[in-house]
Amino acid sequence: MTPRATSSKLPSAKDGPRYFNRELSWLAFNERVLDQAFSTQYPLLERTRFLSFVSSNLDQFYEIRVAGLMQKVDAGITRPSLDGSSPQALLKEVRKKAEAMSQREYKCWREELQPALRKEGISFKSVEKLTKPEFSWLRAYFRREVYPVLTPLAIDPTHPFPLILNKSLNLIVSLRSSRRKNAKPLMAVVPVPRILPRLVRIENVPGGKETFVFLSEVVRHFVGDLFPGHVEEGAWAFRITRNSHLYFDEEEVENLLLTIEEELHDLRKGAAVRLEIDDEVKPEILDYLLHSINLSQQDVIRINGPINLYRLMSLPDMLERQDLKFTPFEARIPKAFADTGKSIFQTLSKEDVLLHHPYDSFSPVVDFLKSAAEDPEVFAIKLTLYRTSGDSPIVKALMDAARNGKQVTALVELKARFDEEANVQWSRRMEEVGVHVVYGLRGLKTHCKCCLVVRREKNKLRKYAHLGTGNYNPSTARTYTDFSLFTSKPSYTSDAANLFNTLTGYTRKPRFKRLLVAPFYFHQTMLDLIANETKAANRGKQARIAIKVNSLIDPECIDALYAASQVGVRVDLVVRGICGLKPQVKGLSENVTVRSLLGRFLEHSRVFYFKNAPKGQRTFLGSPDWMPRNFFRRVEIAFPVEEEKQEAQILQMLDDYMADNKYATELKETGRYLKVPRRSRKAYSVQECLIEESILAREKENLGRASGKAKDKGEGDEEYA
Repeated sequence: MTPRATSSKLPSAKDGPRYFNRELSWLAFNERVLDQAFSTQYPLLERTRFLSFVSSNLDQFYEIRVAGLMQKVDAGITRPSLDGSSPQALLKEVRKKAEAMSQREYKCWREELQPALRKEGISFKSVEKLTKPEFSWLRAYFRREVYPVLTPLAIDPTHPFPLILNKSLNLIVSLRSSRRKNAKPLMAVVPVPRILPRLVRIENVPGGKETFVFLSEVVRHFVGDLFPGHVEEGAWAFRITRNSHLYFDEEEVENLLLTIEEELHDLRKGAAVRLEIDDEVKPEILDYLLHSINLSQQDVIRINGPINLYRLMSLPDMLERQDLKFTPFEARIPKAFADTGKSIFQTLSKEDVLLHHPYDSFSPVVDFLKSAAEDPEVFAIKLTLYRTSGDSPIVKALMDAARNGKQVTALVELKARFDEEANVQWSRRMEEVGVHVVYGLRGLKTHCKCCLVVRREKNKLRKYAHLGTGNYNPSTARTYTDFSLFTSKPSYTSDAANLFNTLTGYTRKPRFKRLLVAPFYFHQTMLDLIANETKAANRGKQARIAIKVNSLIDPECIDALYAASQVGVRVDLVVRGICGLKPQVKGLSENVTVRSLLGRFLEHSRVFYFKNAPKGQRTFLGSPDWMPRNFFRRVEIAFPVEEEKQEAQILQMLDDYMADNKYATELKETGRYLKVPRRSRKAYSVQECLIEESILAREKENLGRASGKAKDKGEGDEEYA
């Protein structure tokens, strides 16, 4: 094994921290997402989507990361993070930056998006500014659709402050008796059920205008109807974010599925970590709320606008305004899968096929499983399931296969954060029809993306594998960039079979021929490959490392990249989100470039390239980021790209990402991200270029198929017409 690069020559801690802080780096990422909402480069309704992403991302940040910091502070933990920040200092900084981001988010809504939407005939109004016909319609809507499902909860000595569900919309109401004018003010909470749509569209509006009212505004205006005999003196929307960690000891768990179900139920009662509330709330009302949920003023985000802008996510789908959305495109069906006269297994028996989603359609992945479910020669199907869609054709195919008498194994990750409940439900449904559902290795999350099909051919068993960088989720496959590799090569399929045996049975440290598997070999192999580039540079050879990941915070890998940079290795990093590495630092990382790309699609694929590695070990695709959790606490796989044509495609793509000067930003040693300068070059977007290539390829294939049909039928152009 090649000795890895050491960090003995790296600057010491007294020269300043060598790493960016994880939490602050994540906040910088979400700021870049927010920048997209401000950017006029995108269609207007797509900018509202970006704004909703910001809100959702912040929710999850508070639920997990801020909650964790608060626990450390409460426990008196003082150990600093890698950048030298104490939990106390970091929590203070995080709160400050997160609140500033929240205020900027609402400024974007009030001053940028709302006026721009209004110019396009799409208005968001307060109830007070509705026309008489609009108000009449809304009043009737409230009485018909909203009022019957609201339950006011009085707060008094016999009715204590109620349990407020995590991230639920609520109103706190101040009341006084209409008869007893000198009586003490009363308070009540009105929870707004999640079943109600958060955007209310006013119908039958004269002039063809689209008018919307946020549900919180509707309930606020009519809330007095819930309290006859009382006068409403004020009502303020609020939302509580709670700690959403799952806490249990897997070593002590007898039934993981039941334990997860119980924990999910308890999450509703997790400790409060943030209060979002109308900025006009009375001080005494705010103080009462904070006391009731055990928070302080520093945990409050005052909102000038509707609570929870994630609700804007549904807006583009509610409007038939294609002129305000991305131009739709239909992903190409690769030539290998275009021949309807061949089965998918006939195709894969002769060649490996590499797909790049969403430019290549995800349908071959679904077809692969559907074909396996229906094919009488298929004996067994095994698949890992981390996240999937709500109406998953993947799960349906597995269930159909089980009904057809095949041996079907689904390894479902019950601890997939924020998808735990969905995965529990899928597990129950699959078990009911005979799918063998297992939950992986104790103490580890199963994050790898792998499917294995065993088929009888000519009295022999042959295995087919699908390996990917993304989830088995047809919905996100339309908006996430990922790779899929189909193969029947025994070296790959045997490794896949070995992987499933490891996950479902008892085994010692397994051995693999082609796959790099975490937590067993992946981390050390990456360090070895970095060291090999370092040695090549020391020998005077051109050396290059190119990595594309979502997050990079592993200190050993970062230090190894620093050491490689110091001897002249060119290090190109495309890191979408969190990055702990400091680039362009003199004496440390002069040869390291870090780019982040946010655009129409979410960059999700992971790619690892090492120029001087042996053939077949230069380029890898896979599921892991470069984080300690991916290296040591998850089951991950990375797989080599051995075909020269496919490897060339990957390398060209990496170069294209580094050339993007339209949507890419570059990380500086200060921690700031700046737009990539165009200098004399034209604006270039790698995503837009790949979309164009996909469209042209599809048109060419369609023409080819049409021409073939015409020749077969002897009918010239008529068939194409």
